[in-house]
Amino acid sequence: MADDELEQIRKRKLLSMQNRVSDEQRQAQAEQQIEQQKQVLLAKILAPEARQRLNNLKMVKRDFAEQIELQLIEMAQAGRLPIPLSDTQLKSILIQLQSRKRETTIRRI
Repeated sequence: MADDELEQIRKRKLLSMQNRVSDEQRQAQAEQQIEQQKQVLLAKILAPEARQRLNNLKMVKRDFAEQIELQLIEMAQAGRLPIPLSDTQLKSILIQLQSRKRETTIRRI
């Protein structure tokens, strides 16, 4: 009787693990689809040089670059950006956003 219970527990654990893996796969697939849609929109919004600059920034500051991408998409959908956005225009936007970021300094006593 203990073997039957043990086998049932194993089956339930295996089923729950399979469900978890399939959920993770669905979530990863959804994230990948969203990323592809975002890249298609950015290709329409940005000039090639500006896309390259944003990709370079993404390699260094991933979170900051992703925020910029979302802001650019929102601004373009609202009609507040010239399309295609040139590299110099992107530079000025990045400078404005970077200047808003609070500078932190560490003083040693």
